[in-house]
Amino acid sequence: MVVSFKSVSKSFGDIEALKNASFEVKKGEFLFITGPSGAGKTTVLKLILKEYLPDSGEILFNGKDLSEVASKELPFLRQKIGVVFQDMKVLPERTVRENVEVGLAVLGVYEDEWKERVDQVLKLVGLEKRADQFPSQLSGGELQRVSLARALIIDPIIILADEPTGNLDWETTKAIMKIFEKVNQNGKTVIMATHNKMIIDDFSKRKIELKNGEIVKDGGLKLSPKKMEEKESEKETEKESEKETKENINKENKKKKDEEKKEIKDEEAIKEAKFEEKMKVKVEEV
Repeated sequence: MVVSFKSVSKSFGDIEALKNASFEVKKGEFLFITGPSGAGKTTVLKLILKEYLPDSGEILFNGKDLSEVASKELPFLRQKIGVVFQDMKVLPERTVRENVEVGLAVLGVYEDEWKERVDQVLKLVGLEKRADQFPSQLSGGELQRVSLARALIIDPIIILADEPTGNLDWETTKAIMKIFEKVNQNGKTVIMATHNKMIIDDFSKRKIELKNGEIVKDGGLKLSPKKMEEKESEKETEKESEKETKENINKENKKKKDEEKKEIKDEEAIKEAKFEEKMKVKVEEV
């Protein structure tokens, strides 16, 4: 079990942000926490990060009771958690690569390992061709990918995402969500707070619904036959696209090899012609 809440409550003055909440999140699970603004979604994430302390109840992270985690141990705890914010929090004066490298610097990873690790993560989020660009040169969707890449670079146990698509259009949102799905399929646990019903309807995942700090629903969401058909169609389109890309790469490789062979033949023909010319001159001299 990666996360466990047992009868957790949290109040801010007279406002009860979370009331007697109990749930568990297994390793490799994808969970939506949903509900209207002020329902308690962000409070749950901040309790996991131990930015907030519960008034009552017990929170376990990776089997450890968070109440037993001392302040000096907090940085090590948070190194196991990747966080993606709605406002991205990228560093404007640093390139995409440098933004992602920050996480490795904090971890104390040797610099000679940075390039390979950053290249892998940027490829996963589709930013390998944007590595040397600055945030001001990127779109909103690309900036959110930078934020996700920075969360992934530390190789966390879990990804916490707080309204990561809140400022994005629907097409960009779907593209970002597919990356989150890919990350989850690679074994990462994902907890995403969102009030976007379209996301929840489009991606069949477990959902915890909050209302006035209370859990009013906890369960999976079944796709309608129409949505299932759309999903299958999308998968087929992706397969065809991948197949076409591979075929194009193979064609390019074959073309390159043919050109190299031709160059070699041309060079050999030139050498042979020069040799024959040289021999002809010698014969004439004799």
